Amino acid sequence: MKLKGITWDHPRGFAGLQKASLVYAQLHPEIQVEWDRRSLLNFGEQALEHLAERYDLLVIDHPFMGTVAKTRCFLPLDGLLSKASLSSQRERSVGPSYESYTLAGHQWCLAVDAAAQVSAYRPDLLEHPPGDWRAVIELAESTRVGGPRVAVPLIPTDAYASFLSLCANREEPAFLGPQIVARETAVEVLTFMQRLADALHPDSFKLNPPQLLDRMSETDEVLYAPLLFGYSNYSRAREDKHLLLFGDIPSAGKGPVGSLLGGAGIGVSARSQNPEAAAQLAEWVCSPETQRGVYFEAGGQPGNGAAWEDDSVNVQSHNFFRRTRTTMEGSYLRPRYAGYVDLQTRLGEVVHGCLANGEDPKSVYAEMDSAFRENAPG
Repeated sequence: MKLKGITWDHPRGFAGLQKASLVYAQLHPEIQVEWDRRSLLNFGEQALEHLAERYDLLVIDHPFMGTVAKTRCFLPLDGLLSKASLSSQRERSVGPSYESYTLAGHQWCLAVDAAAQVSAYRPDLLEHPPGDWRAVIELAESTRVGGPRVAVPLIPTDAYASFLSLCANREEPAFLGPQIVARETAVEVLTFMQRLADALHPDSFKLNPPQLLDRMSETDEVLYAPLLFGYSNYSRAREDKHLLLFGDIPSAGKGPVGSLLGGAGIGVSARSQNPEAAAQLAEWVCSPETQRGVYFEAGGQPGNGAAWEDDSVNVQSHNFFRRTRTTMEGSYLRPRYAGYVDLQTRLGEVVHGCLANGEDPKSVYAEMDSAFRENAPG
């Protein structure tokens, strides 16, 4: 029996899955698993329906849950796995990771990977990273001429993600009322982001998180990134690469809260000819033993809290998981209704344009709120 799966093209996205699947096939010789990869951009934006026709297992972003629940292109895992298994996953959830794949009365995915926007720095270049956003601005502006600089991924997807994090970090999360977010909060955040962007490494506008982390680990151009999705791969010892350390996001006065939840879930296609076998593989990959063992050791970033608490996992990753756990527990869950992904793509372009072109935050807010009202569910 052959199962086909698709994940995303970074060692964090595919290496742990591939290795764990090989070990699973040794335990179950009748099953072979083949994994394809797609870009990080497609992971966040590509439509699922056609992919679900071709693959048994799909690793996806949680904002797609509305589409999944509406089209039923996935099978509910509560019909394939036991209540005890799902309860165990829920109890070991890191922040709202498990919840992010629950919608319309069903569990559509397991959290195979957990992440949120955190901070990263080069300990050989920066001894004490900033703890609040005022200190971030001061560091960025003081290092803008000569030497290593501050950077933030500001391609459209990540510019929008950071906007949401900064709103929620002020305890004013978006998408909770008739407006996308309070006008005053949005204008304040966009204005702050413009000031910060003006002081950042200029390549910030064309880098996604792993590209920025590559730059930090391979050159001395960047010493600190206050807001980007965490990748534990870069906090492990790697030959000829600089070590990066990760920590909580800076605070706007309320602590490291409101960081945008990321991560990845693994689900079973409704078109699979072997759904029970696919679900059992997903269950095994997401188990505590696999997650803190072969999955992590091969380069995966566990979604199971047992791995986040594991001493060996934290030693190997220079405490990546313990150092970012507070941010994970206080992370912000995006909307997941059908159609939201299209809105997210549109708003990413709007926020990116605001920062890259210095557009008026008040006008930008009006455009964002108008797009939200046009797209709002119901």
